[in-house]
Amino acid sequence: MKVLLIEPFYTGSHKQWADQFKKHSTHQITLLTLEGKFWKWRMYGSAITLAKQFNETDNKYDLILTTDMLDVSTFISLVRKKLEKTPVITYFHENQFAYPWQEESEDKKKKRDVHYGMINYQSALSSDSNLFNSEYNMKSFFEGIYKVNQSMPDNKHDKIIDELKRKCHVLPLGMELSSLDIKEDILINKVPIILWNHRLDHDKNPEEFFSCLLRIKKEKIPFKLLILGEQTTKQKKTYSSYIEKLHSNIIYMGYCSTTEYRKFLHMADILPVTSIHDFFGISTAEAMYTGVIPLLPKRLSYIKMYNPEKNSEIFYDNEEELYMKLKKLCNEKVSNRTNYKKLVEKYDWSNMIIKYDQYFEQFKKTL
Repeated sequence: MKVLLIEPFYTGSHKQWADQFKKHSTHQITLLTLEGKFWKWRMYGSAITLAKQFNETDNKYDLILTTDMLDVSTFISLVRKKLEKTPVITYFHENQFAYPWQEESEDKKKKRDVHYGMINYQSALSSDSNLFNSEYNMKSFFEGIYKVNQSMPDNKHDKIIDELKRKCHVLPLGMELSSLDIKEDILINKVPIILWNHRLDHDKNPEEFFSCLLRIKKEKIPFKLLILGEQTTKQKKTYSSYIEKLHSNIIYMGYCSTTEYRKFLHMADILPVTSIHDFFGISTAEAMYTGVIPLLPKRLSYIKMYNPEKNSEIFYDNEEELYMKLKKLCNEKVSNRTNYKKLVEKYDWSNMIIKYDQYFEQFKKTL
C-alpha cells in the first residue's frame, strides 16, 4: 500500500516516529514535511503550504496519514480534486485541549488557547479515522471537546461528538527501544544516580523534582544527578538557583549525543517523573527499558500504561509521597531493586509495526 505521511512539525518525537514508521513498515511510505518550528503557525498555516505541495505532484496514494499539527479540514478542502476518495487518518501525538497553558501566556490572556483545540476537533471530524498514542490522550481530547461544547450558546454538538468517538482508536507509539541495548557490563553504583531526561519546561514540572532533591540533600543522603537534554538560556536562568544548590551532585548536564545518551541511561538508577503534561512519555519508557526505576505520578498516560494497582511501588499521589519513595530508593541497595523493562518492551517497533500495518490494511478493506 502506498501511504503519504504528512508531518507539519518534523522534529523531535514527531520526526522520530515518522522516520521509524517508514523504516519498519512493509508499506511504501512517502514523507511530506515542514521544519519543526513555530508550532502555532504550523497549526494555522501548514495546511495551505502542504496542500500546494501535494497538488503539484503527480503521485497517487492509497492512504494519507497525518498528525495533529495539521488543520485537516483546510487541507482536504484545498486538495479535494486530487484527493478524490483517498482516505485520511490523523495520528494524535498530543491534543491542544489538554495542554497546560501558563497563566502569563498571551494566548491564555486573549482566550486564544481554545482555538488550537478546535483545530484538532475539526481535523478529527474531517478525518476518516483518528489514532491516539495513549488512552489518556484520547480521553482528555474528548473531555476538552465536551467542556467547550457545554459553553456553546446553541446548536450543541452532543450527537456529533458521540459519532466522532466511533472513529477514534488508541494505537501507541512505536519506539526503537532495542537500539538502547549495550554490550558492555553495567556497573552497580555505590551512590545512586538520579536521572532527569526531559525538557526543563513548566509542563514537566521541574520545580517539584528539584524540591525533592534538595530535601534529600539536606538530610545528607548521598546521590548523583544526570540532567540530560538541550536547555535554552531562559530555562537555565529560570532554574539556576536549583542548579547552583545541586552543583556538587551533578555528573553531567545539557545536550548529549545518542551514544552518550544510551550510556547515561544505563548508568542511572532512579527516574522521578513530575510531569503535568505527558500524552505518552517517550523519555520515561526509554529509561525504564534500560533498567532505571521510575517514580510516576498517578495521572496522565502513566495510569493506563503501567498499572498502579499491580505496580503501586513506582507510583505516587503527591510531592510528599514522591519524596518518601525517592528517599527510600536512595537508601536501598541497587541490587535489590526490581527491573521494569518488561512493562515497556511491547512498545518496541518489532512488536508495534505488526499492529500498525495490520490496522491500515484492515481499515483500507472496510472502505
